[in-house]
Amino acid sequence: MFDQVLFIVWRESVEAILVIGIMHAWLVQSGTRAGLRYLWGGVVAGLVLAGLMGAALMGANTWLTGTAQEVFQAALVLIACLLITQMVLWMRTKGRTLKAELESGLAEAVSSGSYWGVAVLVAIAVAREGAETVVFLYGMGAASLQSGGIGSFSLAAFIGFALAVATFMALQLGSRLFSWKLFFRVTEVLLLLLAASLLMSGLEQLIGLGYLPAGLDPLWDSSWLLDDGSGLGGLLATFAGYRAWPATTMVLGYALYWVIVITLMKRQRKVERKDQRQQLTARARS
Repeated sequence: MFDQVLFIVWRESVEAILVIGIMHAWLVQSGTRAGLRYLWGGVVAGLVLAGLMGAALMGANTWLTGTAQEVFQAALVLIACLLITQMVLWMRTKGRTLKAELESGLAEAVSSGSYWGVAVLVAIAVAREGAETVVFLYGMGAASLQSGGIGSFSLAAFIGFALAVATFMALQLGSRLFSWKLFFRVTEVLLLLLAASLLMSGLEQLIGLGYLPAGLDPLWDSSWLLDDGSGLGGLLATFAGYRAWPATTMVLGYALYWVIVITLMKRQRKVERKDQRQQLTARARS
């Protein structure tokens, strides 16, 4: 759990810091420093919105008891899986145009003569990243928080954020070894593996509660080769969903997840190639 929390906070914080950095650089370079206080006001507003969402989740979890609480926690794990997958697919589509879209939105806000547009734009961007992080972390850590693991949870989050700041600074130096493109490609793979791991955890909980049939359980026993409770097996269980004694339903769910993800990625590539051909054709005609 410590490693998962650290990774999620690190990756999401880098993305949020990148968005803020792009906006900050644009305001400074365009000579509109008056908008900086609105930018930081938007950052604070976004964090507050994310915090309110976290408080709402904690309130809902406290209000529920018994089986309902366990189902709620399983649902959050599955929602976190879906959000991580959606975020990866969204970044693959919008990553190349993110900077241009943010700067365009800032330009429109500034040209209207009101810097409140800057604050709203930043607040929405930060709240989106923050809300996703809240759902991810709460979905993964609800049980550990209830059992008194708040210290370890908070430490992992703090280290993750510190690493995110260090990562951003390193990438800003323009190192040839660690480009933004390489960073996002590597973390995309890790995020998808983590999403698959969360899917396995959610299915495992629902099977344990009796809401899903297990099928043949276990379908196989690979503990003699790789135990999922420690060492490399434990690491793969945390970050890739490996199970030494998986139920049939879990194996089918895991396979279906990757079939869907790979299919969606292939469709994205086809759309991107089509758009590139259309752009080249338009340029040639002009």
